[in-house]
Amino acid sequence: MNTLSNETQPDAPRLARAGRGCFKARMPSDFIAGRFVDAVTPDAVLEVRSPADQSDVVGRHPVSLAHVDLAIDAARSAFPAWRRLGQDARATLLEKYQAQLTAHADELARCIAREIGKPLWEAKTEVAAMVTKVDVSLGEGAAFVTDHRIADLPGEIRHRPHGVVAVIGPFNFPGHLPNGQLVPALLTGNTVVFKPSDKGAGTAVLMAKCFEAAGFPPGVFNLVQGAVSTAEKLVTHPGLDAILFTGSVPVGQRIVAANAHRPGLLVALELGGKNASLVLDDCDLERTVREVAFSGFATAGQRCTATSRVIVTRGVAPAFVEKLAAAARSVSVGHVFDEGVFMGPVISDTTRRHLLEAQARAVAAGFEAVAPAGVVEVPGRQGFYVRPAVHVAPKGLTRLPGYTDTELFAPDLAVIVVDSLDQAIAVANDTEFGLSAAVFTSSEDAFEQCVDEVRVGVLHWNRSSAGASGRLPFGGIRASGNHRPAGILMGQSCTYPLAVLRPPVKAPPLPSWPGIHFA
Repeated sequence: MNTLSNETQPDAPRLARAGRGCFKARMPSDFIAGRFVDAVTPDAVLEVRSPADQSDVVGRHPVSLAHVDLAIDAARSAFPAWRRLGQDARATLLEKYQAQLTAHADELARCIAREIGKPLWEAKTEVAAMVTKVDVSLGEGAAFVTDHRIADLPGEIRHRPHGVVAVIGPFNFPGHLPNGQLVPALLTGNTVVFKPSDKGAGTAVLMAKCFEAAGFPPGVFNLVQGAVSTAEKLVTHPGLDAILFTGSVPVGQRIVAANAHRPGLLVALELGGKNASLVLDDCDLERTVREVAFSGFATAGQRCTATSRVIVTRGVAPAFVEKLAAAARSVSVGHVFDEGVFMGPVISDTTRRHLLEAQARAVAAGFEAVAPAGVVEVPGRQGFYVRPAVHVAPKGLTRLPGYTDTELFAPDLAVIVVDSLDQAIAVANDTEFGLSAAVFTSSEDAFEQCVDEVRVGVLHWNRSSAGASGRLPFGGIRASGNHRPAGILMGQSCTYPLAVLRPPVKAPPLPSWPGIHFA
């Protein structure tokens, strides 16, 4: 077994001393077996530049593929004692981790803002959600994986941890989304290896510092940095028992394919969406415009639950489109630390280029740009800024390949006008995805028809599609997931049920069967 001895990692003790209790110290790369460890001979150096200003180098993190083996070995070694520690003791440590998140909330928020390009106000809401998630996981979430006996049977259902769990996080919520998997996994007795997005490396380091300061036993929580090579080595490692992945459909498909020979390896996928907001004639127009605009443009459209298709019935369409376009044109786009900014940049130049190409394709197909697309120049900043856009489909066109069927992950709303609720539902379902949708109507009957017929995992009534409650399941169907929802049910993906059947209190007569004799 690989070890993290001082001989193999000469800088480890110094780095551990530098990091412990000091968030101002140099941020190293990986956290393995209870301490921060630099790569002696790195395979690469991960340089994170802010999408809000490419001149802002947020961090440089050495990458070592060998650290994947070390991290899994550390997690495997720590698992027996961690599993037997008991849920109460594990919960106590998670509460200490929560306290560290709270104590360093401002630093976490500023790091998220710089790394991901979220305005500071939004980054602060992400950190607040991380803190709240611990309470939900330790409270209502734990009830779904609580051992219990069957009243009229000498049997019980117990929940056992898988073992070593890989958590692979996305860039858009670099703290909140992996945190929502890490906490339930640890609470239920698993040990973890966390591979964050290569765009959110610094946020992951700060989370590791919180786990370290909380006093978690060595090897229970481990962090390895990197990009594709690190992820590929991690998800194919024979030492894993489960994979919790949040990201794109193509990557999720590759993870499943790479593990087709291991049916016993649990893989929980939280993938993308091409989410629809259904706007009916009897909606509250002012509220609907606000909710749809938020769901399309918050986080620069980079939420898996963001609305990207707006399906509106004909009677309300003119007034709705006019107000939505005005809202889009009013959005303040700017640097993450500037006052009064609602929307920052998209994550990369590649994302921006793909967005502009898709929007040009839409205009060429006859979509009307009522809130035109384009690049936004922010003085003094070298960022990937775009204008939030609204495009209205020509009559009779409900689907355009490369535009309405593709997750652009950017601030663009395609408006499709229909004649009825039935047609709206048909258009909403005309997608390979099935994550989130919203319905805006004053009619409960109309909403209940959508509950029955719209094929998604999360459905909102007169609320933005780009939201969720940690007290409910969160996940999608079809290409949006594999029926292992996160949210309140995340603990169920972190455990397997064990059926325990005891003999009855009063022993029955000795069993006997034809054709077999007992001396």
